[in-house]
Amino acid sequence: MAVSFTIRAGTYADELVKTAKTIASPGRGILAMDESNATCGKRLASIGLENTEANRQAYRTLLVTAPGLGQYISGAILFEETLYQSTTDGKKMVDVLVAQNIMPGIKVDKGLVPLAGSNDESWCQGLDGLASRCAAYYQQGARFAKWRTVVSIPNGPSALAVKEAAWGLARYAAIAQDNGLVPIVEPEILLDGDHGIERTFEVAQKVWAEVFFYMAENNVMYEGILLKPSMVTPGAECKEKATPEQVAEYTLKLLHRRIPPAVPGIMFLSGGQSEVEATLNLNAMNQRPNPWHVSFSYARALQNTCLKTWGGRPENVKAAQDTLLVRAKANSLAQLGKYTGEGESAEAKEGMYVKNYSY
Repeated sequence: MAVSFTIRAGTYADELVKTAKTIASPGRGILAMDESNATCGKRLASIGLENTEANRQAYRTLLVTAPGLGQYISGAILFEETLYQSTTDGKKMVDVLVAQNIMPGIKVDKGLVPLAGSNDESWCQGLDGLASRCAAYYQQGARFAKWRTVVSIPNGPSALAVKEAAWGLARYAAIAQDNGLVPIVEPEILLDGDHGIERTFEVAQKVWAEVFFYMAENNVMYEGILLKPSMVTPGAECKEKATPEQVAEYTLKLLHRRIPPAVPGIMFLSGGQSEVEATLNLNAMNQRPNPWHVSFSYARALQNTCLKTWGGRPENVKAAQDTLLVRAKANSLAQLGKYTGEGESAEAKEGMYVKNYSY
């Protein structure tokens, strides 16, 4: 008796594969600019600005209109407000991105809440109504989605928290694909803790095994997803720091053990590393051949110096855009394995770790 198994992504299968390959194109990565209004408010407060829609609009306009950004950036993850927003001169943000050859994406999760029955851990909400939201976002021009859940090593992680994270990501991925959006699958292993790199590696193996098991159970088409994992690093409070070569060794070992070659792109998150540290680690991973497009999906590690340079002043927009392009180019070179780290500012080397960071 013949038994056949089918992996389905509905009517969008070909488009999903094309979208994922476009985002995972050589020398390019993702600009994550999908901070919630509350988190964006914290960023604006750091430069003395009020958290108003006009200020958020001005900052996001600065980012998407940076000249030539599409040379280094293939996709931009947006918050819902931005997906429907226009720039300060009245052009739709989505249209400005497309004109730059940058695919618009959308954050679709509804944030982290306490996981009852766990060791003070979290789960990510947002599956209710997700199909209709994804369909609406597709109509608005989004072509990929992001869902961030987190795993905490100091809190266990408990088997319950890992399973909940993996199942939620798998359901989200299936629903997103069914509505034409390439899902970015992001189980972030937080930097919190004083554990060594071996412990991070051990937990990451467990998390990724469950994520791919449940994605298979949910008939997710691997050729039409992108992954946004944490790099394998020691905990932020660990006394033994890892070199870029050690981070690359452990992270690539994890990828080879857990990630099918069918997956087109691995877009690493920076997770509070300094701008330079995130770039050096990415560059180290691209010193050796691997079957995936190993690239970046950075928020703070692309925007930090840019935001400070801008400072909310119209006369600083060009200088701020120039610093964004410097960081984007540096990470583009790192994706190609050609970054040297020469000429980096002291500011770009400052760490950005925030304990129990929420988006």
